[in-house]
Amino acid sequence: MRKASYHILPNTERILADMGEQIKNARLRRNVTVELLAERSGISRTSIWKVERGDPSVAMGIYAAVLHGLNNMDRDLLLIAKDEPMIEKWKELNLNTRKRASRRER
Repeated sequence: MRKASYHILPNTERILADMGEQIKNARLRRNVTVELLAERSGISRTSIWKVERGDPSVAMGIYAAVLHGLNNMDRDLLLIAKDEPMIEKWKELNLNTRKRASRRER
């Protein structure tokens, strides 16, 4: 089985690295070992280390499991792209927002 191929932009790599560092700091502030967090999250220690390094090959579900293992921090995922200022302006102007992305040109 072939491994998936993807390209991560440098800015996104930095964001993942920063997020991993923040997760590691949250774990250390709570005085939680990697072993305990792995047990709470239901994943391996290796996956925890990958998350803390900001490895882009880690699935979103693993990040959610780790955040859940840090005292239910997974709820913060609901804040991602929640309020976009432009959408609020469109609502004020009574402009319709698209329910779907436009189709690619052929």
